[in-house]
Amino acid sequence: MRFVVTGGAGFIGSHLVELLISKGHEVVVIDNLSTGRPEFLALVKDDPRLRLMIGDLRDPQVALGSIKGADAVFHLAANPEVRLGAQDPASIYKNNVEVTFNVLEAMRAAGVKVIGFASSSTVYGDAKVLPTPEDYPLEPISVYGASKLAGEAMISGYAHTFGWTAVSFRLANVVGRRQTHGAIYDFIQKLRRNPAELEVLGDGTQSKSYVHVAEAVEAMYGLLMKAVERGVTYEVFNVGGPDRISVLEIASIVASEMGLSPRVYTTGGVDGGRGWKGDVKYMQLDISKARAWGWSPSMTSREAVRMTVRELLGLKT
Repeated sequence: MRFVVTGGAGFIGSHLVELLISKGHEVVVIDNLSTGRPEFLALVKDDPRLRLMIGDLRDPQVALGSIKGADAVFHLAANPEVRLGAQDPASIYKNNVEVTFNVLEAMRAAGVKVIGFASSSTVYGDAKVLPTPEDYPLEPISVYGASKLAGEAMISGYAHTFGWTAVSFRLANVVGRRQTHGAIYDFIQKLRRNPAELEVLGDGTQSKSYVHVAEAVEAMYGLLMKAVERGVTYEVFNVGGPDRISVLEIASIVASEMGLSPRVYTTGGVDGGRGWKGDVKYMQLDISKARAWGWSPSMTSREAVRMTVRELLGLKT
């Protein structure tokens, strides 16, 4: 098959590209390199089955040019920074919602009828039920979460209207090699600047589910292929770890792996101890549906976090 991976030079996208090529597929990557990097594709850059296109999907012609001739699309291109929504909602809208519309229109014009979408656990907002199942009411509390929910809605509408197979993956916190933002990355950068102390945003009680990127992309590929095989129109899957870990535990793991004993302090946070406006304090996804379809993570959140710390530090894993 020929896959298009939007945002394929990014953190998650590059791992997905490697997996697709290892399965024998052809891959076209379209990326504007705003957060993606060509070097993230270093392991496959010389493979004849890979084509890298640098372009901006906000341009409908770029979207059509990259998608024409594909069998399926994995749509990961987006601004991944949740915090940005409070300062620049227009950027989130243009890069997440508008780009998704352009991708769907390009698929319709090109006759491509299969799409997997990287959505997010942020669509649930402050869920009162943990682990949270896919049929829980959706009430995002961030502009980023709203943009992902808008993407899901559009994709569902196109799939039902035009007879496609589409799957939205509500991802927990995905971590691993090539990560360029998030708590683990931030803690490492802070401790490199000042090994004596470590600031933790929020009140420190935040706890969330983490999944290693290698396992997340296996879920995305495997579940989309099963959806195609079963001829479904639209499905949603939670993809996350089997448990959760607190931000203070993450800080402790990072410090330990760096051989440091910093003074750890919290900022107190906003809106009842959140790290930032729109931050969801507690998140754990119910992954029983994905398990029933054949995917299950092998790592706990702690194991995924520790492996990621070691990967980012260049230590043996």
